[in-house]
Amino acid sequence: MAAVATPTASPPALDNPAGGAFTLIFTTMPALLRLTCGLVGAAVALSVRTPPVEPALLLPGVAVLTGWSLWYAGRALRHGITPALVAGDVALTAVACLLIPRLVAPEVLPGEGSWIAVLASTTIINAQATAPTRWSVPAGLLITATYAAGTQAAGNPGEARAHAATLLVQTACTAMMTAVMRRRIGRADRGFAEHHRLTREALVARAARDAERRQNRDLHDTVLGTLTMVGLGAVPVPSAALRERCAADLRTLVELTDVGAVPGDGPVPLDGRLRAVPDRLPELRVNLELASCAVPAGVADALSESAYAALSNVVRHAPGASVTLRLTRDAIAVVVEVVDDGPGFDPATVPPHRYGLRESIRGRMAAVGGRAEVRSAPGAGTRIRLEWPGVG
Repeated sequence: MAAVATPTASPPALDNPAGGAFTLIFTTMPALLRLTCGLVGAAVALSVRTPPVEPALLLPGVAVLTGWSLWYAGRALRHGITPALVAGDVALTAVACLLIPRLVAPEVLPGEGSWIAVLASTTIINAQATAPTRWSVPAGLLITATYAAGTQAAGNPGEARAHAATLLVQTACTAMMTAVMRRRIGRADRGFAEHHRLTREALVARAARDAERRQNRDLHDTVLGTLTMVGLGAVPVPSAALRERCAADLRTLVELTDVGAVPGDGPVPLDGRLRAVPDRLPELRVNLELASCAVPAGVADALSESAYAALSNVVRHAPGASVTLRLTRDAIAVVVEVVDDGPGFDPATVPPHRYGLRESIRGRMAAVGGRAEVRSAPGAGTRIRLEWPGVG
């Protein structure tokens, strides 16, 4: 038995739509947040340069952080956010926090509103949204620790405690929110995948049942039908008609084994197909009333084989009856009728296990979107109406 290959690539977004949407949102949002805060932060940083801020350090520092914000946003929007991108963002922010005494003027440091305070919060939020919890939480703790160290070194322990607490709360809340969303989204995608698996299995099972029913119909209408007629004495043995019928049955059995054959679906003349049906039943005289009509090949097969099954029933159950095979069409439907003046029967009394009407006629027509109607009564003959809702 051949080994089954195990896919190694990640499933496409269509296989996990909730996860794909989550990734899109939590890629676009951090990219725009980093870009916005980076540009606004640069403007604010350059607006206040009173001592001990060192312009020789501030200007290149702001240039590096602004360039990083632009590159981060472009890279994230084009290729997604990678672990290396998150690590670089955390590292640059941590270095900026440690340089607070030389980058932030003392008068703007308190109140958790300095540009580096905003930078630290942005980095923590982005890290929680884009990295696994096992990495994002330590990253948040690192930013908190470096911010506290930088503000403590700047001589503002109150700011160190206040914003460090804020950063810790941001780390915890964002991490929990993201974890809950990931779990719910994972559950939704698993449900979606399970639904598709069940749907595929149902379609495969239905196709198998349809194939089995088609084979059973073909066997019923050929081999079993021939044996039944022989057993009822409707076909003389031996006879040329029986030989021809057996040869046709054999061709049908060979076609059943040709699993690679795929019938065409182009329009074919239905009247020509129906004209050939009585030739398969030479023991039965059939009056033909066939209008010119073209239908898809699959529909022609269903109508002609259903008509053949109906005529076979006449041979088996009403030998000697007068039979008419009629084809009409209008703007609404194509109609094939098999009418005989035989003894008739009560359709309600047909046992459920009988295959002829149920599958060879009704089932075959239902498979192509059509329907079959049987009208009969004891002593009143039988009329079988096959209808396909299309225009030839």
